[in-house]
Amino acid sequence: MRLLLLSNSTAPGRRYLEHAADAVADVLTGVRRLLFVPFALADHGGYTAQAARALEPHGVEVVGAHQDDPIKLFNSAQAVFVGGGNTFRLLRQLYARELLAPIRDRVAHGTVYIGSSAGTNVACPTIRTTNDMPIVQPPAFDATGLVPFQINPHYLDPVAGDTHMGETREERIEQFLEENDVPVLGMREGTWLRREDATLTLGGEAVGARLFRRDAEPEEIDSGTDLSKLLESAGRYR
Repeated sequence: MRLLLLSNSTAPGRRYLEHAADAVADVLTGVRRLLFVPFALADHGGYTAQAARALEPHGVEVVGAHQDDPIKLFNSAQAVFVGGGNTFRLLRQLYARELLAPIRDRVAHGTVYIGSSAGTNVACPTIRTTNDMPIVQPPAFDATGLVPFQINPHYLDPVAGDTHMGETREERIEQFLEENDVPVLGMREGTWLRREDATLTLGGEAVGARLFRRDAEPEEIDSGTDLSKLLESAGRYR
């Protein structure tokens, strides 16, 4: 199983996917055709074109999942890239087009999976740790489960002295852990996860990530850390 799970697809002052260009190039080694899943945004054609422009230097042909029967398109692609946007909208479309099981099956049998933001959320067992507003209602929160733990992309640290009265990201994750016993990795922007079968590594810029577990203090995780033990997680959801 080969996964690249990005916290974000665009970094300040850089083009789409530019901040992770080396990681993208590495995971796409040997890939000639990629199926792009644009359903987290409303403009499927424009979003697919953006992905195609970004991946053109890698010599990869990009076809959008909206352009034909996605199952048929899967048969000629060596990779799938699920783009970011609104996670609830994305998951509803994955259910409506019956794509969750095919993605799970293809990736288990060697198809490369790239996800960014919402696309990273749906690689988890559920989307319960997304940051997004539920602008639509999917049939369920269950996702692909390509990793057995939860991820919170775009993780923001608490800011000392901040007068905002809403919950911090840390507080929201702690609330999640009051109801569910499963690790949550808060991935700061500029980071990504690489999975190669039973090996899982945090990559990206030096900002790193934070690992949250029930009844434990959050753990600071540096970029380059081996997180393979997270693949042994057996979460309990309510």
